[in-house]
Amino acid sequence: MTPTAPARVSAELRRSIAVPEGGALLRRLFVFLGPGYLVATGYMDPGNWATALAAGSKFGAALLFVAVLSSLMAIVLQSLSARLGVGAGLDLAEACRAHTPFPVAIGLWLLAEAGIFATDLAEVIGTAIGLQLLFGLPLAVGILVTALDAFLVLAFERLGFRKLELFVVATLLLIGLSFAAQLALARPDMRAVAQGLIPSRQFFTDPEMLYLGLGILGATVMPHNLFLHSFVVQTRAVGVSTEKKREAVRFAVIDSAIALLFALLVNGAILVLAAAAFHAHGLTEVTELGEAHRLIAPLLGEPVAATLFAVALIACGLNSTVTATLTGQIVMEGFIRLRLRPTTRRLVTRALAIAPAIAVTLSAGESATARLLVLSQVVLSLTLPFAMVPLIAFTARRKIMGALVAPRRTTLLACAIATLIVGLNAKLVWDAVA
Repeated sequence: MTPTAPARVSAELRRSIAVPEGGALLRRLFVFLGPGYLVATGYMDPGNWATALAAGSKFGAALLFVAVLSSLMAIVLQSLSARLGVGAGLDLAEACRAHTPFPVAIGLWLLAEAGIFATDLAEVIGTAIGLQLLFGLPLAVGILVTALDAFLVLAFERLGFRKLELFVVATLLLIGLSFAAQLALARPDMRAVAQGLIPSRQFFTDPEMLYLGLGILGATVMPHNLFLHSFVVQTRAVGVSTEKKREAVRFAVIDSAIALLFALLVNGAILVLAAAAFHAHGLTEVTELGEAHRLIAPLLGEPVAATLFAVALIACGLNSTVTATLTGQIVMEGFIRLRLRPTTRRLVTRALAIAPAIAVTLSAGESATARLLVLSQVVLSLTLPFAMVPLIAFTARRKIMGALVAPRRTTLLACAIATLIVGLNAKLVWDAVA
């Protein structure tokens, strides 16, 4: 552990990927594809899985429109994160330290660390459940095994950032193919799926339906993704001219939009799968990942369906492991200018997440881990405004962004989205503790 003067997270990663000066537009765009997929992993965590399963089993595909709306909102906020990284040359943590009073920056750092801890807790539980479902490992043992993923992070530190991006993309494709195969076996009612893209009157009159809809919307934007995206876009060696930076912002937005639309397809597939496999068979109270795994094979008539479900869950955990480690380092260095080796950072944060997960599993039983998943989502809800509001404020200031200041209409739209998300998250937290 060594303090560094200018506090640059893995300074060798910044501008480490060359960008061609000329050539075909698609060739230049290809170089910018990758960071969005790292961000997309945060939109497919076990908390999102549990919410989508509950919504699909209870109301079929009727809440599919909420998943679409949530993803569109996320695209707007992530576009601001990319704009901050390219336009100001700062990640969100560095911007908070540079442009807020030091005590405020320390408070924002502690809240960011709380959000990363909550994310890590969800990863621990989700990966352990996947290992239990696929290999029969006791949940407590699976939780301990998740500590080994620190060596995966070390491997990618040596291989290079582009290899990390390719790993994430490959894992996301595995997840997508797993759910595509499960949907083919489930044969969902496509008419009901199409109807689910349109809000129904029931959404505004049924309190339980509204609650699940708010759960999908409120847990969509993860605070750590705003920190992560603002850094990873800086791995491209963008030219110093305003024109080059504008192009980089445009390509970064295209990249994240494509990746988040892919995440939407996965989240939508989970919801539609639950609708076809559970709701259509009268099973309207499926909320736990393990329960879904046990039911899915006999209902679809193919054992491979349950295996694919577990494989996709483990793949999500591995992806989140890599991005959470990188985000933790970005946040620590940006806020307090302290640098740890990624493996050390990973072992420390993973130990902090493992302790409560094992304690709850041993004392209250494996079913109690579902409540820990809910708790992790509540913590994320509480910390989200403290990343989202500074991001919107910074990208709206010409003094920080220069010529790449966010357009006024984008800022107003982001403010409306932030107000809605904060309000919905506040309601979810109130309902959780009331």
